[in-house]
Amino acid sequence: MIGTFKGGVHPPAKKELAKDKPIERMEIPDTVYVYMVNHAGAPAKVVVEKDQEVKTGQVIGEPGGFISAFVHSPVTGKVVDIKKMYHPITGRPVDTVIIQKTSDDEWEFLEGHGDYEKMDKEQILDLIKRAGIVGMGGAMFPTHVKLSPPPDKKVDTLIINGAECEPYLTIDYRTMMERTDELLTGIKIIKKVLSVDRVYIGVEDNKMGAIKKLREKMSSEGIEVVPLRTKYPQGSEKHLIYAITGRKVPRGGLPMDVGVVVQNVGTAVAIKEAVVDGKPLIERGLTVTGEAVKNPGNFIVRIGTPAKFVLDHVGLKENVERVLFGGPMMGIALRDINIPVMKGTSGITALPAKVTRSAEEMPCIRCSRCVMVCPMGLQPYLLVKLVQKKRHDDAAAIGLMDCIECGSCAFVCPSKIDHVRYIKLGKTVYKALRGAKR
Repeated sequence: MIGTFKGGVHPPAKKELAKDKPIERMEIPDTVYVYMVNHAGAPAKVVVEKDQEVKTGQVIGEPGGFISAFVHSPVTGKVVDIKKMYHPITGRPVDTVIIQKTSDDEWEFLEGHGDYEKMDKEQILDLIKRAGIVGMGGAMFPTHVKLSPPPDKKVDTLIINGAECEPYLTIDYRTMMERTDELLTGIKIIKKVLSVDRVYIGVEDNKMGAIKKLREKMSSEGIEVVPLRTKYPQGSEKHLIYAITGRKVPRGGLPMDVGVVVQNVGTAVAIKEAVVDGKPLIERGLTVTGEAVKNPGNFIVRIGTPAKFVLDHVGLKENVERVLFGGPMMGIALRDINIPVMKGTSGITALPAKVTRSAEEMPCIRCSRCVMVCPMGLQPYLLVKLVQKKRHDDAAAIGLMDCIECGSCAFVCPSKIDHVRYIKLGKTVYKALRGAKR
């Protein structure tokens, strides 16, 4: 049986551009730009000074709250500046540490790393926290928080997300194919922290090579590899949980409310590197792809590397219209290609005009296509109308805050309405108004 969910769409996958390209380690740039907002939650606090020498893996930012994360230097070098720089997710300038590389890596590894089987849960969680690990699928939620459910939330299932439903991106596929042993170790570590016996890996059925490879390695460990129907957004946590377990996360709830924790394959590998090898999260795997890229591929890139440096490495064609962090469905369009790679950057996609150009937005014709494909069971056309009329409380009452911003509605809309843009605006205004009322 192949797992699936109701709704969703089938955008062109475009995986063929990079899926057969083995992971390469990209050259380290001369200068890196490290945001103190490299995670969800409170910004990290800068703990280095201008002109200070730093080692690879040295802490340069400490958590600014309970939901926050450590930030480390991705190179051995000198802090040449600390200033505010535009952040593509917040849309605002944030503290950024600029480091000039002065030599090859001189590592500052995490104290206490080694044999995880001899560690208790608290020691492992402390290493994960000090490593600055966050969700590598894009959400960047601090992993140590996610792996510490409150006592009243009884987690009995771990799901590893290998769906990678976003078009173009293939780094998770290559990770499952090439770093299977590291993935398995990371899963065992997470399993020990959560004290669960039931573990699944969900993989879309357009990645049969990965399914076969994982089954060869995981079956003897009691880990079930579950094929999932190729459909977007199968990688969304709530839909992944339903497709594999049949459990429905309640409205406004979290996976732990139904006894599940979900982790991305890249996060599991990062956990292995931190706990066993003592490596903080200073680099990540990502796909560089798109019809405007000369040599698409999958690479390990240091956090803080400017997107331009990465794109210069692969080469761009002359017809670039748009560059995204991520893929075309949920990616972030970059207004400046000097913006640096973050912990949640799963890919850089460069697209030509023929792919990105769309017709002018027209009035909604009430065809209900957006309703039929919405994986959350919402009415996107109505949410847009309520936001346009500034009826934000009414929009919230019918599910405004439940939207996962997957873009399925906009993908099928014959009127070319950008539902996600309106819904994001509505969420921002609603949260601001709610805060003001308090």
